[in-house]
Amino acid sequence: MSSQYEVGSIVEGKVTGIKPFGAFIALDDQKQGLVHISHIAHGFVKDINEHLSVGDEVKVKVLSIDEETGKISLSIRETQPKPEQQERPKRPAPAKRKEQQPSAQQGQGFNTLEEKLKVWLKESNEIQADLNKRVKK
Repeated sequence: MSSQYEVGSIVEGKVTGIKPFGAFIALDDQKQGLVHISHIAHGFVKDINEHLSVGDEVKVKVLSIDEETGKISLSIRETQPKPEQQERPKRPAPAKRKEQQPSAQQGQGFNTLEEKLKVWLKESNEIQADLNKRVKK
C-alpha cells in the first residue's frame, strides 16, 4: 500500500496532529507519516506550534518507509531551500597569561603539579608581601 510513496519523493499533505516530538501529516485517506521536530524547519525549533497548526497544507519529502510497520518518516525542512549562512563575527583572541620562565630543572614542556604549586606559592607570597607593605604605609 505504501508503494505509491517512494523514498525521496515530495508530496502534499495535511497536518492532522501536533505533539512535542513532531507533527503527523496525512498523505491521503489511508496513509499518514511523521515529521520529527528536527525536520520541521532549518535551525532550532523549540515549539512546533510556532511553525505549524492542525489543518495546514504542507509539502513533505519522504525520508523512509518501514515496510513491516507501514510507518513513514517525513521532512518539511528538506523541501525548503537552505538559508544562506551569515558570517559570524570573530571572537577576540583570549588574553595571554603571563608566561613563567622555566627553571633549569623544569625545562621546556610538561610541568608537574608539584612544580606548578611551587610557582603558585611563590607568586602568592610575593603578592601577600606587597599587600603587607601597603598596609604598613
